[in-house]
Parts: sequence; structure tokens; C-alpha cells
Amino acid sequence: MSASFWFISAPLYSHTDWGGFLKTALALQASGSRVLWISGEAIRGAVQAKGLAFHTIRETGWLWPPPPAPDPATLHPQDAVTLRYTRALNTWLSEDIVAEAAHALIELAAEIGAPDVIVTDPFLSASALAAEAIGVPMAVCGWPAQGDLNAQFLFPVQRHLGTESQRRLAWLCDQFDLKGVNFSGGPTPAITSPHLHLCYFTSGWYAAEIDQMLPQNRFVGGSIDAPQEDAPAWLNELPVSAPLAVITLGSVFTGDLGFFSWAAQAAAREGFVPVVAIGWNPIAPEKKAELIRALPKSTRLLNWIPFDHVLPRAQIMIHHGGMGTTHYAAMYGLPQIVVPHAADQRIQARRVAQAKVGLHLTAHDVRQGMLAEAVRALRNDDRVRRTAHDLAAEMSALGGPERAAESLMGLVRP
Repeated sequence: MSASFWFISAPLYSHTDWGGFLKTALALQASGSRVLWISGEAIRGAVQAKGLAFHTIRETGWLWPPPPAPDPATLHPQDAVTLRYTRALNTWLSEDIVAEAAHALIELAAEIGAPDVIVTDPFLSASALAAEAIGVPMAVCGWPAQGDLNAQFLFPVQRHLGTESQRRLAWLCDQFDLKGVNFSGGPTPAITSPHLHLCYFTSGWYAAEIDQMLPQNRFVGGSIDAPQEDAPAWLNELPVSAPLAVITLGSVFTGDLGFFSWAAQAAAREGFVPVVAIGWNPIAPEKKAELIRALPKSTRLLNWIPFDHVLPRAQIMIHHGGMGTTHYAAMYGLPQIVVPHAADQRIQARRVAQAKVGLHLTAHDVRQGMLAEAVRALRNDDRVRRTAHDLAAEMSALGGPERAAESLMGLVRP
């Protein structure tokens, strides 16, 4: 049966991942479905290069980049916490741009016809509103559906902003005459499909939260793709026996140059060859020169790393806890050190530690020199390596994007 799917994401390449979001779109297309990716112009080239049709939308509802934050040193600690939570809320639930994005999606459905299913980035409120307005089921990729939080366990700032998010959501629903069926209730609303959440890990990955998990979650694990291009020359020049430590902050939080140098120094001291990916965000020449001077001589400094070639040769990964990066490390059975820099990365860091496949450090820990101790501990811990390999095998057995595509087909109405 041929069906039509819209995949909608924020205009950041990292938001096409979530452990298998883009791969699921490709699996659906390979099985004969019609797939249209909808986002901002910034990622058109990357998505089309994978062979998917792309439509640029005038607004996605994702506030990025957020307005510059004041210097934390000028804020009272409680004010700094409030600012962090407020900025996170504004990113996914700013009424004006979410409303504009929802209007754009509804207009597109009127112009080209509604899809059978909308598949969304887990933080795009406009997708949830448009799916209800158009009258089609919505699925969320990369984030589990969880029950409502108990208000008594929330911090005061969380309760306050929960009330604010309820107000904003009520206003948006009023604008479109909707009930908000694709949002959770409770003190802190979240985008929640009543039909399907695709989680690209195992159920055990969420063991500490399993009592909160809702029945619409499908745990599909992941898959490793064979490289489609030749290995880069710099990798071929390294001895196959050289143990690699992959160090990355993904594509957004690449301005933390100190992290790269501290992580590379810690890895080199334990005998690893540091492979550092600093992304494509502009770096002032003098800052880049300082970074190069601070890195061990054995470091390979790159803008981008082809994971499919590099991770099979790596022995450890030091990163920020982005969902896609965490998923890659898990799929390749790598021990991980996670230093979260924002939002959901703290959740990934906690899950890495709970699954016993790595360590969760804070920025304060890094400044105190604990990266070196963490690298040493993981290098010498056979149990962590075995646990990481077992997790990779379990994730692979779940079926990955192909299983995810089958689950999405189950939402298509006869």
C-alpha cells in the first residue's frame, strides 16, 4: 500500500537524527511510500542529498538561535536557573512563531493535499497543532511518551514555567479552535502523540523511567550502515592498531573550545589518538590558533567525522549528549563520557550512566580536571566495555528504521 508521509523538523541538521529520524524516512520511501521532508531552507541540501523530496516552510516554530543570554556572572544563581528554563521553553513554545508555522503547514495541506501521517521532530509544537487541524495522525520520532509529572516533585521554577506553558498552549489551541490532542496534560505540557512514539533505543535504556512510559512507545533500536564512500585519507594514514578517542560537541555547541582541548589532553595521556570534530560554526582565526596550540600533537582536528568509518576503529567517545551522538556511540558499543551542555543532553547523560555504558560529568567536573580520571577509569574497565557491546547487540536486534517504518505504516487509515 502506498501512503503519504510528511516528516517535519527544525532547520538544524542535528534535528534530522534523534537516532533514526531521517533513516526512517528513507526506509519508508524504499518500501514505496511517498515521503516529503518539511523544514527550513538551511537543511534542504543535506536532506535532498539523501534522496528525499524537500519543501521549504517559511517558519518551523523552532526559535533558533535564541536571543543572547546575559553573562551568568551577573546573575543570582536562582535567576540563572530561571533564565535557562525560560530559554528552553521559548525555543519550542513561542506563541507567535509556533502559530505562524502551524498556519504554514495547514496552508500547505490545502495546497498539495494532506498526508496520511505527520512524523515529527519531538520538539516542534507546530506539527502537533497542524496534525490535529488537518485531521491526520501524528507520530513522534526520537523521544518517548511519558505520563504526567507529579507537581509536588517539581522545583518552583518548573511549576511556574509549567503554568506559563499551559497558558501558551491554551492560547495556541484557541487560535486554531483545537483541543490539543497531541499534547500531554499535567503540570508541564509536552508534545505527545496518542498514537506512536518511536524510540531508537531499547526499553532497558529507559529502565529508571519505565514506570512513566506510555503504551504508544515503540522501542526499535537502530542499525549500522555500511560506508557509502571511501575512508578519508587521514584515517587510512593511522595504524589500524591505534586506539581512537572521538571527541565532539555535535553541530551546535561547538564554541566550547576548552572542552576540546581538555578532552584531547585527557585522551592522549591514556594512549588514545584524539579525533576532534569542531563542526562548521565560524571560529575566529586567533581562537582556532589557540585551540591548535592546546591540543596534543597526535590530535586529528576536523570539522566533521564520518562516523561509519571512524567509530568501528574507536574505543571511547567523549561528547555533549546529543541524542544522535549518544545513539551512534551506543550502536557501535563504545564507552562514553558525556558532558551535557543544554536541555535534553542532561537526560542522555543520566541514561548513559544508568545503563552503565559510560560516565556523566558536569562542566564543573571538567574544569576540576576530572576528564582525565574518567578516561582512565573507562579505559581500564572491562565491564563497561562488555555492557556497551551487549547494548549495541540488543539495539541492532530490534530492527531499527525498518521496524520504525513498519510501525508508521500501521497508522495509515484504510
